[in-house]
Amino acid sequence: MHFTQSAHMSDLIHDDYRLLQVISRFGLPLGFGDKSIGETCVASGVDTDTFLAVVNFILSEGRMALEQLAEEVSVAELMRYLQRSHAYFIDFRLPAIRRKLIEAIDCSAKNQIAFLILKFYDEFAAEVQRHMDYENDHIHTYVQQLLDGKLPNRNASYTDLAHQHRDNHTSLSKSSNELKSIIIKYYPSDSDTQRLADTLMDIYIMEEDLFSHCHLEDTLFAEAVHRLEREVRDKIGQGAEGEHNDNKPSGDQSVDTSNELSEREKEVICHVVRGLSNKEIAERMFISANTVMTHRRNIARKTQIHSPAGLTIYAIVNGLINLDEVKI
Repeated sequence: MHFTQSAHMSDLIHDDYRLLQVISRFGLPLGFGDKSIGETCVASGVDTDTFLAVVNFILSEGRMALEQLAEEVSVAELMRYLQRSHAYFIDFRLPAIRRKLIEAIDCSAKNQIAFLILKFYDEFAAEVQRHMDYENDHIHTYVQQLLDGKLPNRNASYTDLAHQHRDNHTSLSKSSNELKSIIIKYYPSDSDTQRLADTLMDIYIMEEDLFSHCHLEDTLFAEAVHRLEREVRDKIGQGAEGEHNDNKPSGDQSVDTSNELSEREKEVICHVVRGLSNKEIAERMFISANTVMTHRRNIARKTQIHSPAGLTIYAIVNGLINLDEVKI
């Protein structure tokens, strides 16, 4: 459904409850009665076109014409929305899930798996915070200068900053999938299943919300900023910059294409969970550091686990290493 400013704000929520978060992040209070979207936005000082662009973009799952939507948004309003989203994830959602996770798993000293899962969650939460700090400190600072009519760097562009931005989104996706997989596959069966399942549901909902947020940044926000950047360049007489090429290297080469871990790969896992660096592992196994890295890429591909904390849980559960050998 495509909403317009004459639609009732209450109909928006009835259509898709997820839009409650959008309403909140625009700073719109509940209790709007039968007011229209336009009336509600005007009363709270929110740009109606920007609000509708975000709502319709999310409801269409990104299938609406990006160029048309980008013309309708206020970059400043959209950036404030994204900043409120960051505060929601960092200050509220992630800590709330952590509290539920602690209640759902046995974090006593005897349950090392639970401790490692909590450690992995904390690493994921820290990764989300680093990602959002990067956006606030670099992306949004750059955009604010554009809004002030300044070109921050005539030899660089938003595209250059956005490359790191998109890479961070990919990394978050891998970490989130790994977190869910570890809890589902490796947490002992004597857990409080109902509490743990409820916590997992929260993680799934948070993940969906987070990646909707990331997708909006990579598409609608990026297109609107590119338009603003071109306007600023034209205004100060520099003209539009050419497109930047990624020039990314081709995909990694794997030692093999099977899904079974080799004995050498199992040995690498054991060294990783003991806390050894790639260089130290290479010296122990009498191989090059590059070969160690190749083994680690194959391990990640086969197990879908990319972090030392995740590999530690995998190694313990699969009997590759004893608890007293683990560096926690």
